[in-house]
Amino acid sequence: MTSSTLVWLRRDLRLHDHAALHAATTQGEGRVHLAFVFDTDILDALPRQDRRVELIHCALQDLQAQLVARGASLIVRLGRAAEEIPRLANELAASRVVFAHDDDPYALRRDAAVRQALPQVQVDSVQDVTVFERRQLLTGAGQPYTVFTPYRRSWQAALRPAHVEAREPRLERLAPSTPIELPSLPALGFEATDLHRFWRGGSQQAQRHLQRFVQERLPQYASDRERPALPGTSGLSAALRFGLLSVRELVRAAQQAGGEGGQIWLSELIWRDFFHQVLHHHPGVVNGPLKPAYAQIPWVQGELAEARFQAWCEGRTGLPLVDAGMRQLRATGFMHNRLRMLTASFLCKQLGVDWRRGEAWFAQWLLDFDLAANSGGWQWSAGCGCDAQPWFRVFNPQTQAQKFDPDGAFQRRWLPELGGPDYPAPIVDLAESRLAALTRYGILKAGKASEDFVE
Repeated sequence: MTSSTLVWLRRDLRLHDHAALHAATTQGEGRVHLAFVFDTDILDALPRQDRRVELIHCALQDLQAQLVARGASLIVRLGRAAEEIPRLANELAASRVVFAHDDDPYALRRDAAVRQALPQVQVDSVQDVTVFERRQLLTGAGQPYTVFTPYRRSWQAALRPAHVEAREPRLERLAPSTPIELPSLPALGFEATDLHRFWRGGSQQAQRHLQRFVQERLPQYASDRERPALPGTSGLSAALRFGLLSVRELVRAAQQAGGEGGQIWLSELIWRDFFHQVLHHHPGVVNGPLKPAYAQIPWVQGELAEARFQAWCEGRTGLPLVDAGMRQLRATGFMHNRLRMLTASFLCKQLGVDWRRGEAWFAQWLLDFDLAANSGGWQWSAGCGCDAQPWFRVFNPQTQAQKFDPDGAFQRRWLPELGGPDYPAPIVDLAESRLAALTRYGILKAGKASEDFVE
């Protein structure tokens, strides 16, 4: 029997510039099968309406259409991935399994279980999620970077065209197959959401979106990206998270665009690599602060903490830009990056609520949720992670609104009751809550808490 290869799709739901599929179709012999597993170890913890599950479902439908046009078909299973992939490999008599690896602690455990279950099969993982990963970039002392700016310099100095060249697969190696019907959302145990208002397709839609961004918005990216009322960002974070696009093609687009916009956008992509290497070297950030001393911060507890946290979640803190950001998150699954920083800082510093509660809330609602980036971003805001925002830097929501939403357009869009009797008064006094934050962090010292650091 001719040997075959199984490519296990995870966060690379596309056919173009695909590291795992490229490795499978350019090496060895035999036919190549593509499979995706709706992993119940993940799905069982989700609500029955989840935009991310529906986005994956849409992406797989798009992928299936592309495969059927080539005389091939996607294999989709529902179950524990650690069991379904070995079972499928045995059914296909596969001599090799290939996938793009991931440093999410759950993914590492799952992948180890798959390897253990397939002792006679060659199981290969390839790099695809980031441009540089793991131990590829280290300091001169051989240590992982914990500050972004030197990491960025190292990243840019190390980058060569080969790092971002397209990994185009030989699709003629795909196993011919009659179309296999994909399970519906209800068959997976999920209900339709309002995702269609924001997203309807897969990798082909993502590529069109990328082209429009580069042509229409990237030239103004440097000036518009901080204004939440403007369509100034790429809007590609969810497409990148689920691999509808490759990070390599985004880097290539940033390089080709050049200019200030291209440079700043490239820096944002480097931040993503940075947080992924932090997760690899410090997996404990999943559950606690990178800086151990920050585990001792006395967060507000009891009914006061619950009341403040609920007001924050529901967008009724009385601080309009914070509330508008939180309403946007619930309504769309997206939040502007400037508002991610502002709302996070407000929760843990001015409201005194443990940042891990906010991190979990974002993990529940963000369409582009990425463990490395979410953990990194929240620890940056709380001052307890890599390259963290200093403990004495407390974002002022009112000042931020004047600077980034000066005409109030974004705030009015999400707060129709703004200015009326139904909109609440601020739940904390900003000056008092800032001083409480400095005291809470245990480092309120004369001369260090300068107003120069208040934004």
